[in-house]
Amino acid sequence: MKPFIEKLIADENQSFVARTFRTPHFEVPWHQHPEIEIIFFLEGEGNAFVGNHVGNFSAGDSYLLGANLPHTFQKSDPQQQTAALVLQFLPDCWGEHFLQLPEVRSLRNLIDASRRGLKMSPACSERLAPQLQSIENATGITRIILLLQCLHTMAGDQHPQQLSTKKMAETPGKQQERIDRIFQYTIDHYADSISLPAIAEYTGLSVPAFCQYFRKSTKKTYIEFLNEVRIGKACQQLIDTGKPITDIAYESGYNTLANFNKQFMKLKAMSPRQFRTHFSESRKMASVMQASTKRLLTQ
Repeated sequence: MKPFIEKLIADENQSFVARTFRTPHFEVPWHQHPEIEIIFFLEGEGNAFVGNHVGNFSAGDSYLLGANLPHTFQKSDPQQQTAALVLQFLPDCWGEHFLQLPEVRSLRNLIDASRRGLKMSPACSERLAPQLQSIENATGITRIILLLQCLHTMAGDQHPQQLSTKKMAETPGKQQERIDRIFQYTIDHYADSISLPAIAEYTGLSVPAFCQYFRKSTKKTYIEFLNEVRIGKACQQLIDTGKPITDIAYESGYNTLANFNKQFMKLKAMSPRQFRTHFSESRKMASVMQASTKRLLTQ
């Protein structure tokens, strides 16, 4: 399945989109678009899939996603209310030569880094909140100035997290369509028993050809990617529910608790039980931050 090509339409007097999307208008499948995207989460939490990255998002997080970088953000609970402020702008929206000016070298470097996706640090996200609120309501040239201010804030982030280990947008069209089908299938069926022969057959390749193709395309093995998806889903369950760890392991696609614990420790450098204890406190702090963000964006 080829990624959905998302097209958000700006108003006729605007050159880029700055708009809040809330459930059910937030939910978008694996997709891509030619615009660069800033996304700031106002409500909700779940799993982030950006290029070949698998992680988690929650209210107060912000991302910068480069042009044509496939991504999807899936909420942890289908009944959950999720909302995000989304900005989308074309890389040349300031004109053909603007990014070549020496004064905007940091902006040029930021946009280049966004091709793999960036998750901004909590401190940067907190500074961005009021700026993004301002840009959504601004008109005229003020919108352009505020967009540059937002990007300037992001360019000054000393601790952003680079997401995808590969510039997915550089993959040729036919190969991109195949890798997108693999990603979407894995996201949809991570809890099932997915074997290498089965996923290879799904893509029309032999097992050796599939393994070689996936590693070349993503810089990781398929089993590594599958474990990242499963552990990412398990993390959300550990944070959001009080389910026994054994149940979470089986629901995440693992046949034994021992293998689940091994893969979890490998990816998170702590046991599932330690993760749950650690993030029970982080969740309380996130709730405070979410309330603070709501106040900032409604003032």
